[in-house]
Amino acid sequence: MTDRPEDRTPSAVRPYVITRGRAGAGGEPLAWETLVMATDAAFPPSLQPEHHQILTHCQGLLSVAEVAAHLGHPPSVVQVLLADLVEWGLVVTRPPIPPAERTDVTMLRKVLHGLESRL
Repeated sequence: MTDRPEDRTPSAVRPYVITRGRAGAGGEPLAWETLVMATDAAFPPSLQPEHHQILTHCQGLLSVAEVAAHLGHPPSVVQVLLADLVEWGLVVTRPPIPPAERTDVTMLRKVLHGLESRL
């Protein structure tokens, strides 16, 4: 049976309790499209349940927004928890790919004319 969003019950624990009152990670927050993946390090038993859930979901590359959706927590809460895991060496990140620069239209026209001349 699949876990559907309408079947989930919201957590009774407030976000500020999960993050221990922290609103930010101290440094630059992870962008929502940043990809994260758990390392091969052993999970310490003293981690919060939310940290364990993140590590379980991050066996492959997932974005911060996807992790937040899987956990059902706001992305800002997940950003704080992921920053903890990055600091502890349990998660690695890959920054978002910057948007591509504008393509040179003249080059595209040359390619198009070259293709047309072959037809």
